[in-house]
Amino acid sequence: MNKPTKTISYVDSMIIVDKYLNVIHTNRYNPRFDKEKMKNEYEDYHGKKYYEVYPHLDLKESTMTQCLKTGSVIYRDRQSFADCNGNKYTTRNITYPIIRFGEIVGAVELSQDITVLSDYTDDSIDVLNTKDDLPKEQGTMHAGSQGFTFEHIMTSNEATRESIRQARVFALNRNPVLIYGETGTGKEVFVEAMVNSNPAFQKQLVAQNCAAIPETLFESMLFGSKKGAFTGAEDRKGLFEIADGGVLFLDELNSMPLHLQAKLLRVIQDGVVRPVGSTEDKKVNVKIIAAVNQQPSELMRSHLLREDLFYRLSGNMITLLPLRKRKEDIKLFIDYYAKTYSKEYNKRIETFSPSLMELLRQYHWPGNVRELKHIIESMISLAEEPVLTTHNLPIYFREMLQYEDQEILGLPLETQPLMAMDPLKNVVETAERAHIEKALEATQGNVSRAAELLGIPRQTLRYRMDKLGFK
Repeated sequence: MNKPTKTISYVDSMIIVDKYLNVIHTNRYNPRFDKEKMKNEYEDYHGKKYYEVYPHLDLKESTMTQCLKTGSVIYRDRQSFADCNGNKYTTRNITYPIIRFGEIVGAVELSQDITVLSDYTDDSIDVLNTKDDLPKEQGTMHAGSQGFTFEHIMTSNEATRESIRQARVFALNRNPVLIYGETGTGKEVFVEAMVNSNPAFQKQLVAQNCAAIPETLFESMLFGSKKGAFTGAEDRKGLFEIADGGVLFLDELNSMPLHLQAKLLRVIQDGVVRPVGSTEDKKVNVKIIAAVNQQPSELMRSHLLREDLFYRLSGNMITLLPLRKRKEDIKLFIDYYAKTYSKEYNKRIETFSPSLMELLRQYHWPGNVRELKHIIESMISLAEEPVLTTHNLPIYFREMLQYEDQEILGLPLETQPLMAMDPLKNVVETAERAHIEKALEATQGNVSRAAELLGIPRQTLRYRMDKLGFK
């Protein structure tokens, strides 16, 4: 094993993966977050792929994948990233290969948290210059990206085509827009396409995931601050001033505190912001595009979205269908990603077996296009034969199917149809409790996987569990 030339003085977190990038162990101590919350969130990492835990990570640049590929110890002095729960970090990492009998069987990464206040107020804001390069991936927005256009959006589904038509119209004015779609349905792609279809908005696109901002910093990040307004405060522009003349994209709007949603409504109506600690208003000219990944009606019932804000945004609302409701598009994405990753990994993939194709068509895809993309990449990267079968499916995927009592591996799919659980909102409280218990039992208490089985977001499942008295 190569010896590292640098070290880290103390460790905040450790993550271990096997050679297939399955997360087999992780822990983290971070005083910036509540200990119980961190415990719950990081228990969710187990059983997932590394790229599912960090969905925006570029695998080519990842220290973990470089370590697995080369067998070398990798050191990185500074790395900023976000996890699947929206938490953002800046860390110093050192990654060691795990070698057994001369074979690389995994890797362990030790991290030191070096996140400071400036990482939240500056680095956590994605200022997207729409003239740079954008990887052609539906479902992900990257800093420094070339404009995705509506022509890049692949679909044969009439409802999705109607959503594209609506987005083209909404892009021509400065009225605020609300986009609803589950995780991985391509909300960010629609935002990029809208910005690039109107030259008036191409100055810049500022994107912020609301779930990634600590509540104590939320107001100053949105509206800016004056020096001395609070401990450590400096004269700093907020998101609205940074986006002035362009577009501000607020993802996961329902993660914004309700009292700030009221102030956001005022900005939409009056076009002025007041920095924290200031007595003067500032005029801004910003088109606001907001997104939520849960049904707005459910968010309002759960008091996560203000009704008056929703009614102001709903005049220009776009709904994106989940992949399971646009099955005619599944083969489009399979063909596209199969071609893309066959070229990237230098593999000659000739076809998918009928059983595998039918399984991919029948699967309910809780992660939508993003999940499909990663599954295709995983299968092709490890493939040794020109024909992919159900045996090439990632381990976590096969395990999820087995949780549903589906013995599909090696058998014709036609004899083992997939079972879909009833939507949680359609059952009464007594049946709802039994339904949740069944899902938790099937996933051995993993709340995120249980939410996937139930077809609802993890946050909604947590809310319903609290209401029903689950411990």
